[in-house]
This record gives sequence, C-alpha cells and structure tokens, in this order.
Amino acid sequence: MIGVILSLSIPCFSQNAVHSLPKTDSPPDTEIWEGGVVQDSQGEWKYLKGAAEVRTSEVTITADEIDFNGDTSWAYARGHVRMVHYATGDILNADHAEYNLKTEEGKFFIVYGTAPSKIMTSPGSLTTTNPFYYQGEWADRIKTRLILHKGFITDCKIPKPWWTFQAPVFDIVPGQHAIARRSIFRVKHVPVLYLPYFYRALGKNTRQSGFLTPTFGHSTTHGWLYGGGYYWAINRSYDTDYALQYMSLRGTNHTFDFRGKPDAKSDFNFSFFGVQDNGIQSGQQGYTDCKANPAACVGHNPNDQGGEQFSLSGRTQILGFTGRLDFNYLSSFIFAAAFTNNFSAQQNSTGYLQRHFDHDSLALNFVFSRTQVFEDFAKNSDQVILEKLPSVEVSSRLKQILEGKIPVWFSFEGSGGLLSRHEPTLQTSFPNDRLDLKPTVSSAFSFKGFSLYPSVSFEATDYSQQYSANSPTAATLATANLFRHDADFVLDFRLPSLERTYTPVKWLHLGNKIKHVIEVDAQYEYVTGINQFQRIIQFDQTDIISNTNQLTVGLTNRLYRKDQKGNVSEVLTWRLRQARYFDPTFGNSVIAGQRNVNLFTDELTPFTFLDGPRGYSPIVSSLTVNPYSFFAINYNADYDPRNHKFLDHSVDGSLRYKKYFVNLGETAIVTKTLLFPTTDQLIVGGGYGNSNRRGLNAGASVYYDIFNHRLTQSLYQVTYNSDCCGYSLQIRRINNFVRDDNEYLFSFTVANIGSVGTLQRQGRIF
Repeated sequence: MIGVILSLSIPCFSQNAVHSLPKTDSPPDTEIWEGGVVQDSQGEWKYLKGAAEVRTSEVTITADEIDFNGDTSWAYARGHVRMVHYATGDILNADHAEYNLKTEEGKFFIVYGTAPSKIMTSPGSLTTTNPFYYQGEWADRIKTRLILHKGFITDCKIPKPWWTFQAPVFDIVPGQHAIARRSIFRVKHVPVLYLPYFYRALGKNTRQSGFLTPTFGHSTTHGWLYGGGYYWAINRSYDTDYALQYMSLRGTNHTFDFRGKPDAKSDFNFSFFGVQDNGIQSGQQGYTDCKANPAACVGHNPNDQGGEQFSLSGRTQILGFTGRLDFNYLSSFIFAAAFTNNFSAQQNSTGYLQRHFDHDSLALNFVFSRTQVFEDFAKNSDQVILEKLPSVEVSSRLKQILEGKIPVWFSFEGSGGLLSRHEPTLQTSFPNDRLDLKPTVSSAFSFKGFSLYPSVSFEATDYSQQYSANSPTAATLATANLFRHDADFVLDFRLPSLERTYTPVKWLHLGNKIKHVIEVDAQYEYVTGINQFQRIIQFDQTDIISNTNQLTVGLTNRLYRKDQKGNVSEVLTWRLRQARYFDPTFGNSVIAGQRNVNLFTDELTPFTFLDGPRGYSPIVSSLTVNPYSFFAINYNADYDPRNHKFLDHSVDGSLRYKKYFVNLGETAIVTKTLLFPTTDQLIVGGGYGNSNRRGLNAGASVYYDIFNHRLTQSLYQVTYNSDCCGYSLQIRRINNFVRDDNEYLFSFTVANIGSVGTLQRQGRIF
C-alpha cells in the first residue's frame, strides 16, 4: 500500500524555539556603540572602516565599512555584513545592508544566515543539532520579524543540502505565524511537492485548521487508494480531524478523531475507524459465490467484511474523585483482520471513579467495565460480552486492631453492581445484580528467619440470577436468588533465605561480587462452603472461586551482582511453583471431559489444565536472565509430570551489540484441544542501526506459524539517514485467515520537522 502523508513545518523563530546568544560588553539600553580600525566623522555622520562595528544591547552589526548617522540611528553597511541578534539567537550575513538600530528595521541584500532549530524529543524521531540555514536575494528585518525574498531554508549542511524549501517570500513573525506562498519542496534539487499557500502558527497555540495532504496508494486486496481530509482547530481546548479514503476494490473508509482538554484536570480522546465495504470481488481470497452456495449467504452477505471500531480514553477529577476511562469497541473480528494491521480477539474496556478516605486506608470505587471476546473468528455472532453497568466497590487496607505477641490485622472488600453476560447460548436479564462482602482477619509471626502469616476470610455473595441448567452445550437461566457463602483459611509459611557470596571470574564482567539467594515458601489454603458452583453465572474472579484443600510450594533462585560503585542489581530470577490438591474435584466442581476454570488454577498459571479431577498441578517455571544491559531473556513454561510433557512455553530474548540487535520470541501451547487450541507462534527479528543513526540502517521481523507451517506476517525495512533527513523503504506481507496482502511503504523524514510517506512511526522497525 502506497500513499503520502505530510507533516512539515518551517523554522520557528518563536520564543520556545530559539536559544539566546550570550551578550558580552553590551552597551546600556539607551546607547549605541560604534568602532572601527579607521574612523572619520562629519557632523552627525560617522564613517567606520576595517572591522567596523555598531552595537546595541540586543544587536551587533559588523562589516568592512559602516556609515552611521547618530541622529537617525541609520547604519549603512558594506562588505561581509554580519548581524547577530541576541534575543532570537539567529545570525544574518549579507553583502550590504541598511538598518535602523533604534527602530530595529532595515534591509539586507544577498543574504544567508542561521537560526537555532527546535530539537524534537519524541521517541523514534530523527533529530539533528544543525541550525536552520536560510538564503535569499534580500530580506526585510523588522525587529525580530524576518521577511525573506526569493530564497530557501534547510537544516542540512551548506553548500550541498539534501533538501530545500523554496518560496518567493517567507514571512516569519515570531510568536504568531510563518507564511510561505507558492513554495516548492525539493530533494537534491528535484521538486517533489508544491504548496500554493503554507501557514504555520508559531504562538502558544500552534494548531491551525486546514486540509490534510491528499493520500494515494495501492494494495493487492483493496485496490487503488485515494483520500483526503480536514483538520479543524476548534479552539485552544478542542480539535478534530476527519479523513475519507476510497478503495477501488472494496469501498470507502472513514477515520475520525476528536480530542479535548476542558480544564487542567480533564482531557479526552475519541478515535473512530470504519469501512463501508462493497464486498470481496470474485477471484479474491475469501470470496463466497452465493448462487453456488446459497446456504452460506442466508441472512447476511459473507463477502461484506465492513465494520467499525472506536476507542474513547480520558481522565478527570470531580468532587474529590479521580476518574479514568479506556473504552474500546470492535464490531467484527473479520473486519479488523481485513482492514487493520493490529487487532486482538479480546477488547477490554474499563472506567472508574476513585476516592480515598482515612489517610488512604479506605478506597471507594465506581467501576465500569466491558470485555468482548470473539471465540470463533469466522462468526462475528460467536462472542462473549461481560459488562459491569456499574459496580460500586469498597476496600480497606490492613489495619492493626490488636498488638502484642499475637498481633491481629483487619481488612475487608465489598461490592455491589449490575452485571451482564451475553453469549450465543444465553443472555442475562437486566438488571442482574450481585452483592459481595469479604472481611479478612490476619496475623504474622516470625522467629529466627522463619515467617508465618495466617489469615481467615469470610465471603458472602448474593446473585439475583442463577443457572437452572448448565452444560458445555447449553445453559438456561432462572430468575431466582442464589446465596453463596464460604470460609477461606490461608497459612503462608516462609523459610529463612539461604545466601552465599562468590567472586566471579573477571572475563564474565559481572562485577566484584555475586550473591546467590535461595528462597522457599509454602502456602496452604482451605476453602469450604461453595456447593453450587455450576449454578453461578461467571462474570469475573469473584465467581470462579471453588472449594479447595491445597498446598502450593515455591522455590526461587536469585542472583545479585555488585559493581565497583556498590550498585546492586538482580541478574537472574528463576521461580518454580507446584500445587498439591488434596481435594482433586475442588468440591465436586470439576467435570471430567470438559474445560474447567477456577480461581486457584488461574492464579497459578493463565493456561487452564483442568480437564478432570487431578491431585497436583503442572510445575510452573518462570526464568528471567538479565546479566548485561545489552542482553535479556525470559522463559516461562508449564510442565505436566502426569503426562510427562510440557503443556506450554514462551520465550523472548533480545541481544544488542554495538549497532546490531536481535530479537527472538516463541509461544507454544500443546495442551489438549479441549483446553486450548494447539498453536506455536515464532517471532524473529534483527537489524543493524537505529532510528537516529547516520548512514545505512536495516532490519526485519518475521512472524511464523510453526503449527500450520505458514508465514503470517513479515516486514523488511531499509533506512538511510543523512545529517538532516532520512529515507525509509519497508516491504510488508500480511497473510491471515481473511487477508493475503502485500504492502510497499516508504517515508521521507526531515530532521526536527516531520515526514512524508505511508510508513508511519508506529509501524517502523526504527
């Protein structure tokens, strides 16, 4: 896919973009100093020759010869004229000039000069310390304002700049605006863009309404692309933009953004993307012939993959509450796969208002949440939606209520909310309320490094609805209250740490000392009272608690190093955990031959392993190795000793040596299909250079489905950066169950200014 997106500006001589030059031996504000090797005077005129100079508290002008009128303050300079303006930081050179040092206005002929540039600080942006160079036939200087005639500007080194921005007139008013008319942007003297009128605001509010640069391009699945848009700076607190793009093979897509900052404590951002799809054309991947297969087209057009997605984020403070919102909506997973590059089968939305009381020991939350999960990618209707509309939640931190040899702490959690669950087989009625209260009493004991933390919780939950029947294939609801109560006893036991210090060999470069620490912990938990697990409608972790009688043992190895300066860092962490279940059925809540989820297995590993009663869990391993700043690796795995195999593993590592870097990642799930679909995804990437490095930079990333023997995505990028600009070319291949597409992306980046092209910053390797 090829297109053009423009984000350019011309040098800002505004107060936030310049650096004042130091003033030495400056006269008082009301005086003008002058001097030269040879000085002559006639009345009010002074004739200065040889290193001639006139100076005020703000400006210094030097030349071979200067004729200066003391009454009118006019200076006429000839030969190697140079003006330094301390306030703006720019330096102007000319062949000859006439300038009034009192009114600070004049003309300069055959000019060239420099002005400090504002270095961009956003990550991944190309930057340069070069100043902006400008050159023209003549220039008008009115105080700090510069009007450049028949000239160009650039931030490349002179005399052979990579790019120039040429115009008959540049009118720059610091703190207000910069205007260029009939301007041409050239790369190596080749014109690439013509702008009849260019305006850029330079004040505190640098946004300006206007049309966005038209886009064009081509995609193998979407056809020829043509588009444009408009940006509206509504006022200093709000702005919006809208872009429309026509796809010759599919239809039109719409992009809309609206953001605002109503006050200092509040802001929001709304983004929308939608496609009006004309449908997959005959001969394209995924096309369904409805005449040949009418059953596949009953009730809908399978060739129409259009849809919409939007997000709304914001924050605020009101009545002592702190509020956050992050809402995401996706109409169709097929739509996301067909028209976007980044998509997920699960959309999470959360929002809350929170306030703390009693020195932050008590928290009150009003919570909204929505979770949307697409379970069958080919069927948009096969999705589960969980909602809190809303939930009021109260919690308190541990508060000591008894001291002495047996200290006692107290805490509690409580919530009440309106909940909803939608899925193909059922839909809860509204309102469906749930009330929950959980007080906890705990204590702590320690002796010679041994630690013991007992606690007991009592939880009571009331549901307004329940399952009257619940099976893997069907479920029915009953509008009848269900009251659940349970007791949860936890005993957390920790042994003294075992430590030993070593002196590492020098060639490992691990510092002066290495300390190996072994930590052993065990947690016994007994939960009873939950005897209607299959009747509980599941919304979140509150609802998946079951009876249990278990012991979880953990072993952790840590390596610390100390450098010559005494700084200590952790270079290796390896944690092993396994649970022993004395109640293999978890209070008869586990059903053989189906996928079972409860809170205790979910807390151990995110990969469900319960397909029936079992007496122990897999061994859960988590390893992190980070011995050097340029190398890191993480490896997580679940090994099932009952089946003598790994159920899943994931690894990701990164290595950077000087200008070279390598990334590797793999995630494999090999449990029974009943529990999780088998998958094995490999990601390999690497390259040479970085986003701001001068010269040639190259990189690649490959995503490969090992299980299905299919390359799902790949991208290859080459970038060349000069001292002031960069060229990037990226070839991207997307091959998923909906889309087989080739894209050719490019960008031309001007340091400290912006970029032109289809390769956006978030899609680059560097």
